[in-house]
Amino acid sequence: MALDVRLINFITQELAQGIAKRLARLTLVLLCVALVSFGLMMASPIDPIDAYLGPQMAQVSPEQRELIAQRWGFDAPPVVQFSHWLRQLLSGDLGWSHVYNQPVSEVIGQRFQRSIALLGGAWLLSALLGFSLGVVAGAKEGSTLDKIISTYAYITASTPAFWLAILAVLLFSVFLGWTPTCCAGPTGILSQQVSLAQRLHHLVLPIATLALLGIANITLHTRHRMLEFMRSEVATHAFAQGASRLDVAWRHGIRHACLPAMTLAFASLGELFGGSILIEQVFAYPGLGQATVAAGLRSDIPLLLGIALFTALFVSIGNLMADSLYGVIDPRIKLGDL
Repeated sequence: MALDVRLINFITQELAQGIAKRLARLTLVLLCVALVSFGLMMASPIDPIDAYLGPQMAQVSPEQRELIAQRWGFDAPPVVQFSHWLRQLLSGDLGWSHVYNQPVSEVIGQRFQRSIALLGGAWLLSALLGFSLGVVAGAKEGSTLDKIISTYAYITASTPAFWLAILAVLLFSVFLGWTPTCCAGPTGILSQQVSLAQRLHHLVLPIATLALLGIANITLHTRHRMLEFMRSEVATHAFAQGASRLDVAWRHGIRHACLPAMTLAFASLGELFGGSILIEQVFAYPGLGQATVAAGLRSDIPLLLGIALFTALFVSIGNLMADSLYGVIDPRIKLGDL
């Protein structure tokens, strides 16, 4: 009984230390992200007052410019601006967006509700299809199917996201007329009146375009891992016993390739978010990516810092989920960590 209590206490302490280390690393990462984002904004040649005024900057007097600078803190030194924002953050306030004239938390919440459907759909599609294509290509090394999948993956991986999105709009929206050209719903209709079918219709092409970028990387990585396994002694022994390549890949190769593929899939969340910024611009989709561009072009420092922190937290949670799933797929990892 005493041994069981000591074992439980030891496991509890190890888990507590692990959680504390993760929280400390996450805090350090978020602070570094905030500092780098703020530094880039300060180094930007865009004048924050001109960006705030937009086309009306020529109609504003110097006195009015001073009042605007005082109102939003544009005239304060960079250290003072960052310190003020950091104090607000520690109190639970992300600040106020002068672009949308709303609290930053509300802007992120509203925009992320639209972007989560785009990012989630593209991520799920890229993970499933990318892993499946990589397994098939690795199991059929040198075949025509392997060459087709590899060629597709290499071409897609080297294709810029915005160029692929423009081609998709021209082909499926302009020439074929199968999908809408822009927006999250039909123009001229209130958001509350847009049906689920209409939202999905506007999401199909952006999701497919964004997913193509993620599919290529996961496919190539999974194929490489499968080729390593198919050339290993374990696979050679299975072949000697009469097993086919597909049977070996299905029974043993998938487990060998799924852990690296899972890591890459969760790590690609940040890459998908970066791609969604370009995709949302091309499709005029009102999501978090479009808000990021607006914050950068109009020097909305609180909004940009808030989005940067939210994105870093989002990607970190994804990596944490991947680490947690390791123990489910391979119990040896779980036992080793304890």
